[in-house]
Amino acid sequence: MSNNSSITHFLLLAFADMRELQLLHFWLFLGIYLAALLGNGLIITAIACHHRLHTPMYFFLLNLSLVDLGSISTTLPKSMANSLWDTTAISYAGCAAQLLLLVLLISAEYFLLTIMAYDRYVAICKPLHYGTLLGSRACVHMAAAAWGGGFLYAVLHTASTFSLPLCQGNAVDQFFCEIPQILKLSCSGAYLREFRLLVVSAFVFLGCFVFILFSYVQILGAVLRIPSEQGRHKAFSTCFPHLAVVSLFLSTVMFAHMKPPSMSSQSLDLVVAVLYSVVPPAVNPLIYSMRNQELKDALRKLIQGLTFH
Repeated sequence: MSNNSSITHFLLLAFADMRELQLLHFWLFLGIYLAALLGNGLIITAIACHHRLHTPMYFFLLNLSLVDLGSISTTLPKSMANSLWDTTAISYAGCAAQLLLLVLLISAEYFLLTIMAYDRYVAICKPLHYGTLLGSRACVHMAAAAWGGGFLYAVLHTASTFSLPLCQGNAVDQFFCEIPQILKLSCSGAYLREFRLLVVSAFVFLGCFVFILFSYVQILGAVLRIPSEQGRHKAFSTCFPHLAVVSLFLSTVMFAHMKPPSMSSQSLDLVVAVLYSVVPPAVNPLIYSMRNQELKDALRKLIQGLTFH
């Protein structure tokens, strides 16, 4: 029988027991991490340095890249260090900090994606009001609300989760600390308070999902009413990256936390966790730069400037 006062550390799930596979995992994650740092870092620098990109859409994209940098930096470095040093331990405080940051950043990302859907809705459905509805002050307030909402959500969940008595040992069935895995360690019936908080949060997230869906139904209707094919293509090309990122984020997170218990296994949970915590931050810069000519031009100039100086 364990309780919170006697637990000084948690044991995270290892990707492999063989030393060769542990080193392979380290190098693989290092490559993904460096790619995510480079991609998101270039987008942040390009947006900050090019005045043509000082628009609401790119301001929110800069915030999204900051979130992606933070979320992948919360999980991968510790996992890589554990593989390199052949350990699975994380301190109690380290686990709490990891959970707090991860919930904050994933929540902020979802709120930002909701705001970005509103940005695309106003740009395409109400273009004459774009400057009024999405002025610089409004954009700063919306971004601050996304970060503040994520922080409040994270503090509430972390405080609630780590106030529970833990009776099931200290082995976490995941390669990082997350709420469902910590709840599995709690005493029977003790997690009801956190469960109630999760239900309330689910309604908030459902509201954001309905808003994103409604926005894109309106956007699709507006795009189909554009008479020229070139105009329709241009309008859709500004929405495609956001739609792709939202789909990737929601599909991986929903599958991770809503799959039936019969599908649950240690290896599948590990793969799904990688999909929702590692893949989006690494892939998002590629998705956004792939079909955005303005961003590609800014990145090209930035890289040329770095190369020749």
